[in-house]
Amino acid sequence: MKLQLVLILLCFSVFSVIYAQETDAPKFGNGLINLKGKDSTWAMKVGFQLQFQGMAQWEEQNSSFSDVESNFLIRRARLKLDGFAYSPKLTYKIALGLSNRDMSGASVYTSNAPRYILDAVMKWNFYDNFELWFGQTKLPGNREHVISSTNLQFVDRSLLDSNFTIDRDLGIQLRHHFKFSEKFIVKEAFALSQGEGRNVTTGNLGGFQYTSQLEVLPFGEFTKKGDYVGGDVYRESTPKLALAISYDFNNDAVKTRSNQGAYMVTDTGLHKSNISTLVVDAMFKYQGLSFMGEYAHRTASDPFAKNSDGSLTGDEVNIGKGLNLQAGYLFVNNWEVSARFTNIAFDQVITGRDLENQYTLGVSRYILGHKLKVQTDMSYLAMNTSSDQLMWRLQFAIDF
Repeated sequence: MKLQLVLILLCFSVFSVIYAQETDAPKFGNGLINLKGKDSTWAMKVGFQLQFQGMAQWEEQNSSFSDVESNFLIRRARLKLDGFAYSPKLTYKIALGLSNRDMSGASVYTSNAPRYILDAVMKWNFYDNFELWFGQTKLPGNREHVISSTNLQFVDRSLLDSNFTIDRDLGIQLRHHFKFSEKFIVKEAFALSQGEGRNVTTGNLGGFQYTSQLEVLPFGEFTKKGDYVGGDVYRESTPKLALAISYDFNNDAVKTRSNQGAYMVTDTGLHKSNISTLVVDAMFKYQGLSFMGEYAHRTASDPFAKNSDGSLTGDEVNIGKGLNLQAGYLFVNNWEVSARFTNIAFDQVITGRDLENQYTLGVSRYILGHKLKVQTDMSYLAMNTSSDQLMWRLQFAIDF
């Protein structure tokens, strides 16, 4: 599999060299290669994303922060392709993860193969404002996760996202939007998916997963889809607001976080539980000022995984609540200061996990918007019973 991937990348590299000799290269941020068929029946844009990150983390010991851990890593390295086939109404997106973090998670359920594929989806605008998606891609869940990792306001997503997101899955989605008035826009989405996350090859292990979302934009569309871009990098000239509510029901889910987390394995197979996740979120932007808020709540019909004799396996559904609030201001010189508060309150009786409050301050320098930027943030994690933690991160990001 690794050899195949190397060959694919080599082919793209050779092709890009040949193509670059024959035509002008695209403007920075618009892809490495832009292709279009002579008969205009297809188009492809090839891009690449790279994030290099350094971090240090301290744990409180005897009323002082010590016991430091530090590391450098390629946080993300992704090859991205998108375009249309036959008609502009039939588009596609492919994203391959090449970093260790992107490929991690191999198991018997993925045929013990690295999880290279992030997105592989077709989108068909079959009638008016109706669009049918089929393949593997992000579900219509919490806003912070639907925002591309390229366009994040901080170095990385919040603790709410890492604990409550429903991320990607295989299936179909139906999307629609309409205008309630001249400016008031309503968007609806419904997804039917397998329920075990991305790159699963063993079929449907539990039941199906059902996701629905309703989103309203009372003051009209954001500039360049800025309702799914971190920070007000486009400096909205008039106030813009987006409000959304999402509900996800995973029937007979077999993982600790719906379609994410660890498999709940027992001596008779996989433990199954009906898991529900509710998310409410908002995005506001005006003249460099931005605010985003999210609330998540997860419940389960049977959170404990048990063996045939009734003994607990130690795996349980991570049920509870999460709140994330973040705001920032972008100065005219493209420096941004931002702040974030995140509260994670799992059901401690079931999960045994501590209450978590995280406070984050961030600074970003947008050289060419989100396409080329440097970001740093400092986070303080306050725990109820265990040791508090301090974390500093610095990241350089480029997106061709």
